[in-house]
Amino acid sequence: MAGRITLTMIKPDAVAKNATGDILRMINEAGFRIAAMKLTKLSKEQAEQFYAVHRERPFYNDLVAFMSSGPIVAAILEKDNAVEDFRKLIGATNPADAAEGSIRRKHAENIERNAVHGSDSDENAAIEAAFHFSQLERF
Repeated sequence: MAGRITLTMIKPDAVAKNATGDILRMINEAGFRIAAMKLTKLSKEQAEQFYAVHRERPFYNDLVAFMSSGPIVAAILEKDNAVEDFRKLIGATNPADAAEGSIRRKHAENIERNAVHGSDSDENAAIEAAFHFSQLERF
């Protein structure tokens, strides 16, 4: 059975462009409920920990530097089939390949500055949600 939560981070590029409000609007209009949300800034160490799964990939250091370069908005989103539905809403990693009407098609600059993160599995959604939010911060 598909899970009911996913985690998103509105990345530093989108926050800097003041796209947070429009991205949140798109999320709400797609039927997601925001169960937790905060504006925060990842330290280099936190970004390294969050993206540890990519440590051996050639883009890892650039990703860590980018994700710790400015504020982000982290949020737990709730909906039936949350991970799959959110991945569809955000679109392909490369905004040039993202579907019309997707968050990345509208707000991403390129494959590296792609506006939003979305969990890729129910298991990772739970891990990522716990990374950013305690149980007391979830509603």
